[in-house]
Amino acid sequence: MSSFEQKYEEWMQANIEQAGNPRRRELLEKGLGHGSLEFLRTIWYPTVNNFDHLFPEWEVRDFHNGFRYVDLAYMPGGMKGGIEIQGYGPHARDLDVRRFKDLCWRHCLLALDGWVFLPIAYLSVKDEPERCQQLILSFIGRFVSPDLSCQLTGLEAETVRFARRVLRPFTPSELAGHLRITDRYARKLLHKLVDLELILVTNGQQRYRLYRLRN
Repeated sequence: MSSFEQKYEEWMQANIEQAGNPRRRELLEKGLGHGSLEFLRTIWYPTVNNFDHLFPEWEVRDFHNGFRYVDLAYMPGGMKGGIEIQGYGPHARDLDVRRFKDLCWRHCLLALDGWVFLPIAYLSVKDEPERCQQLILSFIGRFVSPDLSCQLTGLEAETVRFARRVLRPFTPSELAGHLRITDRYARKLLHKLVDLELILVTNGQQRYRLYRLRN
């Protein structure tokens, strides 16, 4: 049994045992859908290496005091992040007017309730795994700070947090604007973090380098 399979089974069993609503327990006992399982196997677990603070088939109340279910809820410290893996057929090609309106209402309810919500296409999970992994790093960065060495200064630690939050390579000038420092000092910070193997250079042009978080 692989590390993923073992951790996944332990995680699912713990959620089944802790499920308070019989409907949620029934959903969990049936197992997660193919899209959610592939997302966990190929995107979440290789990126995060655990299932901490992640809850499958999480219940949320709607306007009519009924329950709706989020594929995966990420809730460190009581904060609320939701992830749904959307197949092309049921969520796009075959979506009728009623279901389309209901989907929009659902997203509105989550937003008004303070959720940071990620609808991820199953096709992206299959075709763009590295891009999805970077998305998850940025998503997690909205809620928790990475484990940083106590040797980092405040600006160095904030540089790593900034790199975790953005979804693309960034320039020293962008970092300078975020930290309110000079471009020269931003480059100095980045050079140190590259040496510490926390940040990567994404191209080799000395004057126009781009940087991103090391996965």
